[in-house]
Amino acid sequence: MPDQITEEVPALNRLAGDRRVYRRVFEKTDGRKLHLYGYEPHILPPLPGEQLEQITGGELRFNPLRQSWSVYAAGRNKRTFKPSSATDPLAPSKPGEPQTEIPFEDFELCVFENRFPAFHPSSELSPRDRDDMERIPAKGTCEVVVYAPQQTGSLATLGQSRRRLILSAWIDRYESLYTEGHSYVLPFENRGDAVGVTLHHPHGQIYALPLVPEPQQAAVRAFDGGFDLSAQLPDWQEDYAIAEAGGVVAFAPPFARFPYEVWLAPIEPVSGPWAFSEDQADGFAHLLGLVTERYDAFFGEATPYMFSLQAAPYGQDGPFQFTAQFYPLLRAPNRIKYFASLEQVTGLYTVDIMPRDVAKALREAGA
Repeated sequence: MPDQITEEVPALNRLAGDRRVYRRVFEKTDGRKLHLYGYEPHILPPLPGEQLEQITGGELRFNPLRQSWSVYAAGRNKRTFKPSSATDPLAPSKPGEPQTEIPFEDFELCVFENRFPAFHPSSELSPRDRDDMERIPAKGTCEVVVYAPQQTGSLATLGQSRRRLILSAWIDRYESLYTEGHSYVLPFENRGDAVGVTLHHPHGQIYALPLVPEPQQAAVRAFDGGFDLSAQLPDWQEDYAIAEAGGVVAFAPPFARFPYEVWLAPIEPVSGPWAFSEDQADGFAHLLGLVTERYDAFFGEATPYMFSLQAAPYGQDGPFQFTAQFYPLLRAPNRIKYFASLEQVTGLYTVDIMPRDVAKALREAGA
């Protein structure tokens, strides 16, 4: 099926307010799927001439001493590295010029399968070396979420309407990827050179994994064991809260590992954004922009950070409580926080500021 007629997405329109969300599914010349989302139906014809070849992922190997998995995907070393604005692969294509990853002259928001994935449905094991390591094919999906056709912008500057559209795309991909049988789905964003970003066009990514990573398994065990994050939030409000909107609170967790770490969590818990109420969806989208804006105001620059949505693994909703987590890479203006030997070797993080002071600083950054 090379192209799918643009359709409304009923599950998303439940949270779209007065606006409708439309989706078009297009198959690229190398077989990868491109999902176009927007408040208007996308009906532009594809431009001719797309010639791309995809790499097909790697394998997972288990470290018996750390009891953790690592993914080996040598093909990713060929991925695009800091292209010029003229060769931006996430921009719309232009007639008569080399095509980008999006073979259309315009779009609102799109999600496509990564050309250089770590995880891929067709991943196979490499020829075995002289070892007996436990290993499995890195079967899964890696997707790129292009927030807008414009080459600059952030979750703060793109606006509330665009953040709501991004949220709609995340929810749709969650539901589709879990339906396909993936064990864990992780939407995330890396921002800034300090994090290692190689494409500066506003975008994020989604990984759908064949296993549940240990930190997420630990969260499942904690919630199953009775930890109730939502019950803690009222007690934390005075010291750790930064802002609240639509029944969602932004706060500096008292157990933060990163200086200026911020979480978003609904006061009435849900297992994932697919279970948001309309108010929660609007409040969550608002806080995505507010936290990014506060970071940039406080640090005086486009703050480098790692951001992720932490929802329940497939089939494990139960008492799981959804959060979104920001990990900035600065400990003060113009000072990068390096995670060196102690953190990498032991998992013990040294945090350079008390969480209550983080909350106070980011509250005042909006004054």
